[in-house]
Amino acid sequence: MVEPRLATVLNVNDDDASRYLVSRLLSLAGYNVLEAATGMGALLMAQQHRPDVVILDVKLPDISGYEVCERLRANPQTAAMAVLHTSATFVTSDKKVRGLDGGADAYLTQPFEGAELIATVKSLLRLRHAEQVARNRANELAEMDRRKDEFLAMLGHELRNPLAAIMTAIGILERRPTSDDKEARMRGIIQRQTNHLARLVDDLLDVSRITRDKVELRPGNVDLVPLLRQVLQIAQPMADSRGLGLDVSLPSGPLWLRADATRLEQVFTNLLDNAIKYTDAGGVHLHVELEGVGGSAQAVVRVKDSGIGIPPEVLPHIFELFAQADTSLERSRGGLGIGLTLVRKLIQLHGGEVTARSNGPGHGSEFVVKLPLDPTMGESAPARDAVDLRRGRRVLVVEDNSDARQAMRDLLELWGHQVAVAPDGLQGVALAVAQPPELALVDIGLPGLDGYRVAQTLRAQVGNHIRLVAMTGYGSPEGRDQALRAGFDRHLVKPVKPDELNRLLSEL
Repeated sequence: MVEPRLATVLNVNDDDASRYLVSRLLSLAGYNVLEAATGMGALLMAQQHRPDVVILDVKLPDISGYEVCERLRANPQTAAMAVLHTSATFVTSDKKVRGLDGGADAYLTQPFEGAELIATVKSLLRLRHAEQVARNRANELAEMDRRKDEFLAMLGHELRNPLAAIMTAIGILERRPTSDDKEARMRGIIQRQTNHLARLVDDLLDVSRITRDKVELRPGNVDLVPLLRQVLQIAQPMADSRGLGLDVSLPSGPLWLRADATRLEQVFTNLLDNAIKYTDAGGVHLHVELEGVGGSAQAVVRVKDSGIGIPPEVLPHIFELFAQADTSLERSRGGLGIGLTLVRKLIQLHGGEVTARSNGPGHGSEFVVKLPLDPTMGESAPARDAVDLRRGRRVLVVEDNSDARQAMRDLLELWGHQVAVAPDGLQGVALAVAQPPELALVDIGLPGLDGYRVAQTLRAQVGNHIRLVAMTGYGSPEGRDQALRAGFDRHLVKPVKPDELNRLLSEL
């Protein structure tokens, strides 16, 4: 059995007799005792020996005990030491208050009983031990949190790579005409389930950022109406597959706001997905209207369903992390219980609010989102060109996942592009230098030469004429910023939907 370490006490007093008496009492009580007669000597001893407790007389010949205590607290290496002020001169309550406010843990006036001194030291040691245990636990939790974030980032990367290949492949199949109804249904199933898996991965990674308040918006001028139409294109097949009606009411004019379009798509996709998932019969209603005028104008989006409803005891907690409306053992509705937490956080970051209503089980649910509008944005917002500007280009795809690489090549060639492919960064650079493409789609997690170094090398050897697009399974804001610094023009998170890639090719 390992013997516990004896506590060390630094006894600081310029009076030889008083210092001897205190040191003697501490030694008899079983403590290791160090001594100092000046404030500067105390600071030096504390720095060198790191005592557990400092018994510090206030009146010292060079600097006061108050200043010694303040310096101990200011130094990270000595800040955690317990400090006990003692004094035979400064005994009034205001002096004690000054000492305690200055960082001391306790204050004894002389003369004091030996038992009182030892009891106070024991109390301070217990406090210091508890603080150390808490500090160690906090450090362990911080390290566990860091490792969890690293694991989630790697998990997202590993999941997104196969999803990217599947999503690209189904994009190719969708563009092939077929008269086989069964095949069309199978394609729809693959597409819906792949989109669902992609959303689960995004939610899983976003929850880590939300718990650490690291969700980042990239706002721009956004018209809410076409954004919702785009979300509805995804929701309609899901509703059709469940035999549900999808009733939509959108305003005829634009609803301009300053927002992150990707995050708002995430919000309303989540709400519609939930409404469809939790509805067995009837339908889902999406109603959008404008409320207020001028600076108080806001868009109000209502998503209402005729589904299973929300029990009264669950409703107040529905936006909390891991809350579930479906608590049955079979978990037939699926989901991670984090989607609505993301919805609330993202809406709050946009300066809006979201509320949930339900009359109880079997009576459906309604979610109401309110987002502030800025009427002046409609004047300066750029008009969207409806013409498809995509044309045949020389495209280089650098991707180490063979399925994703082949699927991307087939899709781009189907669109009329000349495509070269490389399985790693070194071959990608060699191809680009030998015959520079107009556009390069580069995976970040490449073997040998990663995507960041590929971009830097191409910028140095080929110049700025080539357009570089990063494709990665790592979706953190830090990764996006690093990609842009390396020389990429755009940063896409896998799986990249064919329509998203189509828009990108039209813009670059």
